[in-house]
This record gives sequence, C-alpha cells and structure tokens, in this order.
Amino acid sequence: MSTATTSKNHRTPAPAGTGVNFMRVLKSEWIKVNTVPSTVILLAITVVVMVGLAALAAWQVVVVLDMIKGASTPEEAMTFGDPQIYQDLIPEIPASGLFFGQLLIASLAVVLIASEWGTGMIRSTFSAVPKRIPALLAKNLVIAVISFVIGAGAAFISYLVAQPILNSGDLSLSLDDQGVLASILNTGTCLALIAVFSMAIGTLLRNTAGGVVTAIGIIFVLPLVVSIVEGIADWIPDAARFLPSNAGTQLVTAGTVADGALTQLEGGLVLAAWALVLLIISLVVTKRRDV
Repeated sequence: MSTATTSKNHRTPAPAGTGVNFMRVLKSEWIKVNTVPSTVILLAITVVVMVGLAALAAWQVVVVLDMIKGASTPEEAMTFGDPQIYQDLIPEIPASGLFFGQLLIASLAVVLIASEWGTGMIRSTFSAVPKRIPALLAKNLVIAVISFVIGAGAAFISYLVAQPILNSGDLSLSLDDQGVLASILNTGTCLALIAVFSMAIGTLLRNTAGGVVTAIGIIFVLPLVVSIVEGIADWIPDAARFLPSNAGTQLVTAGTVADGALTQLEGGLVLAAWALVLLIISLVVTKRRDV
C-alpha cells in the first residue's frame, strides 16, 4: 500500500530544455505576427508609402529650387519661398514618411494586443504563459523590433531613392552629412517607441476601436488642438514640446534645432518616457485585473 501510494504521488520531472521560458514566449509572439497575412501586407504598405512620401519630398525640393533659380526677378523668386528652407529640408528627406509610418504602426500595435481580448484569445495566451508580464513584454519587444526595422529600413530605402531625384537638380545628400545617418536610424527608434506607447494603450483599454482612436488622438489630433489654442497662454507652446508626436519629430531632426525646441536627444528621451511609463502602467494593471 505504501509503495502504491508513493508511485502514485511521484511526479516525473520535466525533461531539461522544456517548459515555458521567455525565449519560447518571444518565439510564439513572433509566429503570431508573421503568420497573419494582413499584418505582413500592412507592414509592406507602410514601407512603400514611407518611401513614396520621401520621393515626393525630394521631388518637391528639386522643383521649387529650380523655380527659384529660374525666376527673372528677386521678387518673383521670393514668391516661392526662402531657398534656404528647402536646402535645410534635404537632410530630413529620408524621414519624410514618418508621419504615415506612425499612423499605421500605432494602429497595428493596438490591434495586435486589443484583438486578443476581443476574440478571447488572450485566455489561451495566459493559460500557456501563466505569468502575464513575460507574455506582455514579449509582445512589446516583438512589435518594437519590427517597427524599428520597418522605420530604419524604409528611411534607408528612401535615402537611396532620393539620390537620383536630388542629383537631377544638382543637389546632394550623403550619409556623411551632419545628422543624416542618425535621422535614418532614429526613424526606426521613433516607430519602435510609438509601437510600445500604442500597445500599452491597447492593453489598458482592451478594445480595438477605442485603443486606435485614443492612440491616434494623442499622437495626431492633440497637437492640432494645442496649436489652435496655444495663443491663450504662454505655457501651452512650452508644454506642447513634450507631446509624443512633437518629441518624435525632434528625434528625427537632422538639421539645426530651432530656438526653444527640444534637441534630438531630448526628444528621444521624452518619447521614451511616454512609452516606458505607459508600458509599466499597462503591466501593473494587467497583472492585477481579471482576464
């Protein structure tokens, strides 16, 4: 009887190398993303549109500067604007598609997490990974890495596409130019931070439509509202510098920083703070709330 009881209660230990660990969780989240055709298509569209917008920006600079050069009088030339403004835009051409990239990446990040609550798939995720924080961290890391690659890759392709367009107008753009390479890499950094920021919103709201509207509202609509009411008080323009979208714009700036604006590093730190704070809040809330 004692022998039978001992055999019944004995549990064979799991073989070495099996069980749940962060690398396996990370792999599972990667499979979830890259096996959904709509996600892959959306990411491909993001790259194409970002490159297309950069090509249009390069073409606009060439056309306007040609018009200025071809003007018959200084007065006619001034109607097209200050040529120095367009010269200053050249180093930032690779990052011209950032606005559209933020829109799609923010929406995708919300959908990837909020849709799991909408479909109930999150229960399967947390059943496979009982500790919720590793599961959420894996989701955030996957979308952040993908967003960085998409952003930096699209910016570099944009740089290559802009080269012949600018050369047609006797203009040049080189990776050795001040701030150009950093702007290309920071385009990826900006999208990665926006992805984490947006996924945290989706995690907190657990609703796809509400999460997308909230993320887009904070990133795109709020700065427009602030620009309308900034004349009411002097502190409003100062506070607007710390909005996520404005900080992200400064992060990819390749030219001279305007007086009173955040530097490239400061913009990156502000955007990183937004993403980190929301990520921590989303982790704490998800750990304490019921599925």
